[in-house]
Amino acid sequence: MNTPAITILTFGRFERGFLDKISEVVTREFSCIVTVKDAHVDISDFFDPLRRQYNGNMLLKEVDAINGLGNSKTIGLFNVDLFIPILTFIFGQAQLNGKTAIASHYRLSNERYGMPPDEELLLQRFTKEVIHELGHTFGLIHCHTPTCVMRSSTYVEDIDQKEGGFCSKCRIELEMI
Repeated sequence: MNTPAITILTFGRFERGFLDKISEVVTREFSCIVTVKDAHVDISDFFDPLRRQYNGNMLLKEVDAINGLGNSKTIGLFNVDLFIPILTFIFGQAQLNGKTAIASHYRLSNERYGMPPDEELLLQRFTKEVIHELGHTFGLIHCHTPTCVMRSSTYVEDIDQKEGGFCSKCRIELEMI
């Protein structure tokens, strides 16, 4: 696989150790150089007051505009509630075979569901979502293998059932790119 570099853009506050762990997994899964950068954008224009959520389509376009030219992949990390018009909420979104993705850990924390905080579980969930969305930028579609990180996730329980990496079929497809 001739993998371009991956840039992780953070929009909001994320602990450095948290980001370092995500970066390590992304580096391992995609065998490439990963850079983490802070980004600053006023996302208030992307807020839908009727839904009290942020428009994922618009945020994806904004991150894509920041990404610029070249063949590098970029994922924007957020901690806001995301939606697209046809879904109640999303964990992330990507341009299939494109260069840009977004992910949010807003709905991935146990506290959202009335359970005690679990930072390790939040890290696992968010890392899986980041790998999943970046997989789409490399052209991978949703996988039917129950434990593959590329399986579609509607609920956090779906994310919990997945492993943190690609199944053998998706790994082969990724390496052929």
